[in-house]
Order: sequence, then C-alpha cells, then structure tokens
Amino acid sequence: MLRWDSTKPFTPLYLIVMKFTLRCILLFVLFFISSKPSEAQLLNDAASLKLIQKGLDHIYNYEYAEANAILNQVEKKYPNHPVSYILDSFVMYWQYLPIKDNPTKSKEYVAKLNQCLDAITKKYGKNSTDPEAVFYTIVARGYIAMMYNYNGELMSAAGEAKKAYNALITGLKLTEKNPEFYFTSGMYNYYVELYPEDHAMVKPLMIFFKNGDKALGLKQVDIATRHGVITRAEACFYLSHIYLEHETNFAKAQSYSQKLVDWYPKNQIFNMVNTEALLLTGKFDQAEKGMNMLKANTKGFYPVAYNTFQGIIYEKDVKNDSAAQKSYLAALRTPHDDQYTREYYAMSYAGLARIANRAGNKNKAKEYYKKALEKAEYKSIVKEAKAFK
Repeated sequence: MLRWDSTKPFTPLYLIVMKFTLRCILLFVLFFISSKPSEAQLLNDAASLKLIQKGLDHIYNYEYAEANAILNQVEKKYPNHPVSYILDSFVMYWQYLPIKDNPTKSKEYVAKLNQCLDAITKKYGKNSTDPEAVFYTIVARGYIAMMYNYNGELMSAAGEAKKAYNALITGLKLTEKNPEFYFTSGMYNYYVELYPEDHAMVKPLMIFFKNGDKALGLKQVDIATRHGVITRAEACFYLSHIYLEHETNFAKAQSYSQKLVDWYPKNQIFNMVNTEALLLTGKFDQAEKGMNMLKANTKGFYPVAYNTFQGIIYEKDVKNDSAAQKSYLAALRTPHDDQYTREYYAMSYAGLARIANRAGNKNKAKEYYKKALEKAEYKSIVKEAKAFK
C-alpha cells in the first residue's frame, strides 16, 4: 500500500499521471509528430504517416508480424529517430502484455526506452525545450515510471512522472490545433478533479496542479473518439473504463467498448471490457460471443474474467445461485492482474455476498463484502458493500 508523504508534493502527481497509463500518452505523441514540422519531415510524408496508422491498427488487432513489417519501413526511412524506439516499445507492450510478468522482455523494453531517451538527447540536445523533445520524453519516462511502479519502486516512479508533468500541461494549450489533443487534455481535466474527490488526503496538495473540469474532460475525450484518428481507440477504451468504474453508467461504457471490438475483433482486452459492459447492462445474449472468446483463452489473467462473468450470468440471468457460487469461487482461485482484472475479484466477492445473504447467512455476506472492499475500485461495488448492514 502506498503511503502518503506530505513533504513530497509530487506524490499525487505520480498517481494521477499513472492513471493515464503510458499507452494514452504514446498515441498522443505519435500524432503530435505529424502535427508540426520537424527535421524528420514527417508532416510532409503522408505515406509514412499512413503506414504508422496502419501499423498501430495491426498492433491493436494482435497482428504483430504485419505491424513490424510496416513499422520497419518507417524506421528505415527515419533511422535513430526517437519515434522508432517508441513504436518498438508499443509493439512490445501489447505483444507481451502484461510485460511486467516477463523479466527478459521487461529488460528489453526498458532498454528500448533508454535508447529513446538517448536519441532525444542526440537529436534535440540535453534538457531540450523543443515541443517534440518534451513529448518524446513524456513517453519514454512515463513507460519507465510504469515499470518502476510494477516493481514496487514507488519513489523512482514518482520521480519519472514528475518530469513528465510540465509537458503534459503544455499539451492542454494545443487542444484546438488538432482533435487528437482532445484525448490527453480530456483525461487530465477529468482525473485531476476526480482523484482528490476519491482521495481526500491529497486535496491540500492539489495546489501544485492546474485545475481541471470533469464534465469538460468527458466531452473532450468523446470528441477524440469521433474526430481523432490515432487516439480514437484509446479514447474509447478509457471512456469505457471511466463509465464502468467512476460514473456507473454501464450502457454508456458499452457504447464505447462496442466500437473497440468492431474495429479490433481479435483484441482480448477490448473483448473482455465489452463483455463486462454487456453483462452489467443485462445484455446476456449479446455477451455470448465475447464469453466464447474468453473461454477459449485459458492463459494469463483471462480465466478470472471468464469465471467472474459466468458467475454473473448464472446469478442474474439463469437465477442459479449454486452454479454462480461455484463460478465466483473459481474466479477467486484464478490469478488476477492489478491493472486489468483486479476488479473481477471484487465482483466475485460481491456476488458471493449476495448469494450468502439470500441464503440467510448475513455474517458470511458481511465477510464477503469486506473482502470486496479490499479490492473494489468501482463505485457501484463500493456503494453496494458499504450499504449492506
């Protein structure tokens, strides 16, 4: 558990920047390089820009050989350019997800990011204030910060995130220049207000941050889903998450996750989120295809999602508490990932609590709800657990 240190004002900064994750910052930067002239002339190289976009689509759809073949063409044309290392790291992020669980690839991943930092220095100079250099630095340091976070090195992660903050704020001024900027600006505007609402202890430290606007933030990210080119997928992904976790508007979440599975039918993460949203909105029949896809994937953290979702179906659609209980318990015996499937433990505990309560075992229900609160981040589950008496 992270302990707050009021003598270090950048601590909440680390947490807020981490909320964006580095994938969202990455795509923002990729579009930024095509939005202003640079030595590499990418702005005027329509063919390379099209290749980058096509390569990213292949990455999202788990078509890594095709993605690498396309991106290699860009890298040959722009050798030793920082963007080449960023693109390589993005492929690794998805291909070995969650990369933190692969020590060998994690080292390669960090090495690639350090190569990016070296390339930035060579191209722009040390501590350059050139906008492109600043944004490339956000990506590289942000990814490194995430790895520090995964390894429990919180202060190192905080230091890296602090270096990225000023550049992120600079991006707020660029929103009107291109619709891609609506994504990062919206994410900042939303989370910088949400975080202190959910974590009262950081409110005195928020004087170090530029104020945001949650409603504006949601509108800005939505604009990115409709008018963005490269950032549209990330915008849909994060709006799905926001409406599931924070806003408790499952139908709205599903409207965005559905776009993702339509665009990238092979992507297991997008399928998982969409299946969850369908089940939470009671669309059990429509969730069948996604459930079949999850059932077929027996590796990693996907089984915990499948078992949790199967428990929801048994409990709320089939009305079979015995079968639901078995599925929820199976989910809790399955390893989960803190970034992607932590909440499914909370869902399973909450399901078991409801089943115990219906069986007349109130004490057992309280016990399960207590465990749910230890994992839960979704406001709907927290509200349900705290309301139980």
